[in-house]
Amino acid sequence: MLKKVLIAACLTLPLAAMAADDKKELTPQQQKMATCNKEAGEKKLAGEERKKFMSTCLSGDAKKMSQQEKMTHCNKEAGDKKLAGEERKKFMSSCLSG
Repeated sequence: MLKKVLIAACLTLPLAAMAADDKKELTPQQQKMATCNKEAGEKKLAGEERKKFMSTCLSGDAKKMSQQEKMTHCNKEAGDKKLAGEERKKFMSSCLSG
């Protein structure tokens, strides 16, 4: 029994380490991709509609947000990601400039 537990632990630890590496800070482009993807999912878009939406969203041709709208949007994202301190400052800076 103990042998099985040790084997399971040996297999699980490397996977946990890899998962931790995947949680690195996203680039502004990756953040934008995630945001556009989330919006497309919320709107339940599929096929050509989704492709068109993603293209517009990622290229920035969509309706330009006012500074207040950007602040609200970025604040919500930072809250969703549970960011605080220096991480939140960096995220807000890149989000508001993007």
